[in-house]
Amino acid sequence: MSKGIGKGSLAGVLGLVSMSLGWAAETEEASRPNIVVIMADDLGWKDLHCYGNELLDTPALDKLASEGMRFTDAYAAAPVCSPTRAAMMTGQAPARLQLTNHAPGHPDGFAPEGSSLAEAQSVRNLALSYETVAEQLSDAGYETAHIGKWHLSYAGRGEEGKLAELELRPEHQGFGINIGGCYQGGPPSYFAPYRIPALTEKEEGEYLPERLADEAIAFVEEERNKPFYLNWWPYSVHYPMEAKEELIAKYRARKGPGIKNPIYAAMIEAMDTEIGRFLVALDEAGLRENTLVIFKSDNGGYDGDNRPLRGMKGMLYEGGIRIPWFARWPGKIRPGSTCSTPVVSMDCYPTLLEVAGVEPVKTPVDGESLLPLFQQSEGFERDAIFFHYPNFAFHKLNQLGGVVRVGDHKLIKRYDDGKLELFNLKKDLGETDNLAEESPELAQQLEEKLDAWLQEVGAAMPIRVGKEKDAE
Repeated sequence: MSKGIGKGSLAGVLGLVSMSLGWAAETEEASRPNIVVIMADDLGWKDLHCYGNELLDTPALDKLASEGMRFTDAYAAAPVCSPTRAAMMTGQAPARLQLTNHAPGHPDGFAPEGSSLAEAQSVRNLALSYETVAEQLSDAGYETAHIGKWHLSYAGRGEEGKLAELELRPEHQGFGINIGGCYQGGPPSYFAPYRIPALTEKEEGEYLPERLADEAIAFVEEERNKPFYLNWWPYSVHYPMEAKEELIAKYRARKGPGIKNPIYAAMIEAMDTEIGRFLVALDEAGLRENTLVIFKSDNGGYDGDNRPLRGMKGMLYEGGIRIPWFARWPGKIRPGSTCSTPVVSMDCYPTLLEVAGVEPVKTPVDGESLLPLFQQSEGFERDAIFFHYPNFAFHKLNQLGGVVRVGDHKLIKRYDDGKLELFNLKKDLGETDNLAEESPELAQQLEEKLDAWLQEVGAAMPIRVGKEKDAE
């Protein structure tokens, strides 16, 4: 005859079941992949040893690239920083966001002397109305932190009804922790006192790359038992050009083709050293196998030697938009792999959400998940990538225009005179041979594709200087 289960015994069993379910939930949560996105500032495509600059010593990043997939044809969403950062957070193209220039940029309607165009008006911060990737990951149970440059919270002073800069920082855009993120595009100093509103130095003279690495290491050690998303956007290697003297001396002795500015080269190696220190800490915390690490830049290089690419930061030639980009995810990405499929900043948004098993909010997404490329499988489909830069860069050396790349061909359309430049990047990476007259049908086809895209996303366009006066 069965004695059955008494009240005390039943409670004990239920307690064990509850504990078991709780343990299972914790185990499932702990198994969700961690995500680390490191985005350097102003680092050019050729500014790492693993991308062909043999005069630069970047052993940590070279090793990271060798342990995962290196993209050869990766692009920033824009040739300047703020639009790329907004694209990363929202998955939307800068043209759709109408956040197309570095903040604050120039006054509305700005036109350099002699220009036939006044630049398009650009939004100067990332509105809180967007559901950022950080907000969605946070809602899904991820611990989130932003460390370093933000440059998406500029707010003009004394404008009634508008949010203050403090209200637009990362902690209001889905990040539980914000260390260093504010309106500034570059630090007033890389050595403390930094004069960065969102970062208080711990000791006089400390070096910013080292401090930010310390904070990144502290975050992953604190959250090692929970899924986390770390957005580490170093201020390096944006001006001011500052580094430790011993590294500057090292590269002063190497100055020549590949190293235009020894201080800039020293800043690159210093950044590499700190990222290397962080990656060692990630390993020591036992987190390597379950962490996706992405490294990329926010636009093309400015202070480095971009050759063989043409142009620089602020331009629509390859030197302004092509960037280094690689990813490591043990067991998911084959070590030592390369990918020549063009990818662009907006792709980070759907990629991170799919990695975390999160459905994106129902808004237009201009990026594509990179998981099929990571896994070298079918399923990545995109006909073209587009760029729209209707503003003058800080250096005012660029021409306002748009770009479409389809396959190996890239078309640049100037907005002032409608001139078309058509290049075959496979044969002419330096963009020296304009094929527009030689292949007029292809040029027209790509121009029509670009124009249709600009209309689809509601791109703000520059206006003719004096147009309003002529209309009167």
